[in-house]
Amino acid sequence: MLKKLGVLFFVIVMVLSTASCSFLKTKNPTNVEKKSVQKPSVNVKTNSSVASNNGKDNSAKNTSNDVSDTKITENNTVNSNVYSNSLINAQGLDNTLYGWGMRVLPDHKTPEITSKAMSLIKKYDGIFTGDTTKKYVYLTFDEGYENGYTPKILDILKVNDVKAAFFVTGPYIKEHGDLVKRMVSEGHIVGNHTVNHPSLPKLSDEKVKTEITGLAEMFKELTGKDMHYLRPPMGEYSERTLYIAKSLGYKTVFWSLALADWQPLPGGPDESYNTVMARIHPGAVILLHAVSKDDTMALDRILKDIKAQGYVFKTLDDISQ
Repeated sequence: MLKKLGVLFFVIVMVLSTASCSFLKTKNPTNVEKKSVQKPSVNVKTNSSVASNNGKDNSAKNTSNDVSDTKITENNTVNSNVYSNSLINAQGLDNTLYGWGMRVLPDHKTPEITSKAMSLIKKYDGIFTGDTTKKYVYLTFDEGYENGYTPKILDILKVNDVKAAFFVTGPYIKEHGDLVKRMVSEGHIVGNHTVNHPSLPKLSDEKVKTEITGLAEMFKELTGKDMHYLRPPMGEYSERTLYIAKSLGYKTVFWSLALADWQPLPGGPDESYNTVMARIHPGAVILLHAVSKDDTMALDRILKDIKAQGYVFKTLDDISQ
């Protein structure tokens, strides 16, 4: 009899213990396993027969006649909780990352770009040349940061009666608002180079929009003006980012003539001058970096000799009309 009572007592204790544990778990809803969020993997695919310019014109170094076809493809099989809204907003458009590149041709002919790049430019109202049937040229500068040369550049442009487009970033507007105001007051276009100069295809839709609209708001607050042109940082773009830019009212501006002027040129100002004059062509959109001492020292001669060859400097607004 005592043995049976002992077994019964053990069973009762076990039942009460189980009920108590269940109650405690129910009263602690925070005791939930956290799931890790996976970021999209990035696969780099590079055609070894061509050279990427990473958004810069490396043709001064690259003597190959191949058009750059380097691309980075993002794997879109990502956590739906993180990116579902972005993919829907961009209508599931291709996000293959392309670096802007071209084949430089002799005899002042228009450089060639890939058929894919051309189709995307046409589809999303991008610009890489102006009117190639006339001797019109379009001068643009990228202003990621100030290196002390922009005041001199503005002086030279004023003396030569040339209007240009300056693509600026967020830190530039914050630190050099006086120069931005001068650009506007002297009739130059100020374009959008994003707030933080990121590779746009690597960002979500919302972050791409924030990079673009954030800079536009800074510019509007400083000058009261709107922005209409975007130059993607490093020349990196995708169909998705071109679509977003267009949906925000921007024309994405690339270039057809550039050189490796973000660093000192081995040949100094003469190399800057000779490269521009050798590659100038009808409809050329010229990209120079305002951080370049070599470009600044060669600029007056470049402008005068381009005009002497019968070219007329136009603005990006003339392309858009």
